[in-house]
Amino acid sequence: MLCCVGDLVEDVVVWPQATLRRGTDTPARVFRRRGGSAANVAVLAALTGAPSRFIGQIGADRLGDLLLGELEDAGVDAAVIRSGNTGTVVVLVEPSGERNMLPDRAAAVELADVPAGALDDATWLHVPGYSLIVEPLGSTARRLIAGARDLGAGISIDASSVGLLAEFGIAAFLTQIEELRPDLLFCNKDEADLLEVQPGSNPAGVTLSVVKAGPRPVQLIGQHTATWVPVPPVPDVADTTGAGDAFAAGFLVESMRGADPVTAAAAGNELAATVLRRPGAGTHDR
Repeated sequence: MLCCVGDLVEDVVVWPQATLRRGTDTPARVFRRRGGSAANVAVLAALTGAPSRFIGQIGADRLGDLLLGELEDAGVDAAVIRSGNTGTVVVLVEPSGERNMLPDRAAAVELADVPAGALDDATWLHVPGYSLIVEPLGSTARRLIAGARDLGAGISIDASSVGLLAEFGIAAFLTQIEELRPDLLFCNKDEADLLEVQPGSNPAGVTLSVVKAGPRPVQLIGQHTATWVPVPPVPDVADTTGAGDAFAAGFLVESMRGADPVTAAAAGNELAATVLRRPGAGTHDR
């Protein structure tokens, strides 16, 4: 069972149809999708046929009902607390497909208790960086990591965001990584540069870093080794929202099935390609 702790929110994905004009209207296409890094990984893993669970807090409101229903429809087990208001992330997508996020995670960051059954049958726990830098969610995530390690489960952490790392502090984040000792650290090239992850050199405590670089090869970086895995071309990229989460889901599912890191990275690339031509990481508009 792959367990993912963190956020389940609504993504309001905006595709401007012209250059943004200040102080007036800019035509756009707007899509409402299920989002949240942890929820994305859980759903995309479930869509491959792997058992997955989302752990988190979502608002006791109609939007929360809709998003939770989408998780269940995708086959994700939900261990959730229902309280507060469901969060929203506005995603502005550039013509190149690059996305810019304006998050209000609301109830997602308020998880103070571990939901009942959260780690039942867990063999892997995935924790986005978003789940580590705010309280009380951060303390809850760290308790879950300790509990998962006691069960012998694998641990992965995703650096998640350059803005997040800069705001929280690079040294503070690296201290957490050293203390939590994840088996895997996912990051993109910009995040890797901030954390000084480079070929043959990992942050203390990390077994393997997986560095994504868009269309360029994925780097698999151990303490003394580095391997590059090519990324097959994806034509007509429209929206990169959720691509990193899809990659993580594909990588983790194959790893849990016993694949080596190169094979797992290839599976991650394949799953990531499926979300690059559609708005956001969710599959339902509302």
